[in-house]
Amino acid sequence: MIRKQIYIESRQDALLKQWAQRLHMSEAELIRRGIDRIADLPVSLLPDGSAWKEERTYIEEHRRMTVPQTGRNWSREELYDERLERSSY
Repeated sequence: MIRKQIYIESRQDALLKQWAQRLHMSEAELIRRGIDRIADLPVSLLPDGSAWKEERTYIEEHRRMTVPQTGRNWSREELYDERLERSSY
């Protein structure tokens, strides 16, 4: 075996300790198993960033859209006030 020293976040440390205790195994064994699970994933499931690029393009296109106004005669604040009045009964 090869010794590695890594840095993890506090929340990851807490999770690692919880799972190690729950499964009755060492934290190192859990890390080794996690690495093996990632190695077994098909390459198509690994993030390559293309989905985020597509999503960003979609969002940018929709941000440029003009939305027709319906001529509403109420404001958000009026709706909140109305709901507060109804809930106080």
